[in-house]
Amino acid sequence: MPSIKLVTEKEASGRIKEIYEDIKTTMGWSFVPETFQMVAHEPSHLESYWTNYKLIMTPGRLDVKTKKLIAYLVSVMNNCGL
Repeated sequence: MPSIKLVTEKEASGRIKEIYEDIKTTMGWSFVPETFQMVAHEPSHLESYWTNYKLIMTPGRLDVKTKKLIAYLVSVMNNCGL
């Protein structure tokens, strides 16, 4: 099974590191999830993904807490790791 090399927080520099810090600060997380680390090989892809993620996770018909719960449950159902 193929695997994708992640850009870890330790390896991140420049724009990638800035986006990682924004992810952690904005979401209140102590780590950067692997979904972001997978696309970080190209900073423009990471930035686009993060921008869209932020738009999705803003309040709308569902509050942010509910959206986070749905995202968590889908991850669990798909056997995704952190």
